[in-house]
Amino acid sequence: KPAVSPATQLQTQTASLLHVQTDTTLEMPQGLEIIHIGKPNEQIPPDLDVSGLPDADVVSRIHADIRNEAGIFYIEDVGSSNGTYINYNALSPGNRHRLRPGDRISLGKGDLVTFIFQLS
Repeated sequence: KPAVSPATQLQTQTASLLHVQTDTTLEMPQGLEIIHIGKPNEQIPPDLDVSGLPDADVVSRIHADIRNEAGIFYIEDVGSSNGTYINYNALSPGNRHRLRPGDRISLGKGDLVTFIFQLS
């Protein structure tokens, strides 16, 4: 009977968002396939709550989702009022953008709530 080889451990990368305006790093919750970004609300409570950040009034309660598909991260605007911008380009609601380290994510207009996507 052949020996069973141990399952290959996937290198798990830790994703985080560096909040540009306060130079604070927000760790992304581990083990979630979908990470909801927004502010407290009854329907879809956020996994990343940005309500405590400066200028958070430009961010919708249900703003954007980051999906982790086998270590590849995608962001999608889920119908926010003020939009989501990737590297200064508006992301159309429902369109996914594959996130790469160094991508600049702005929630809402005016580049007031800005994150740099990081993998470590």
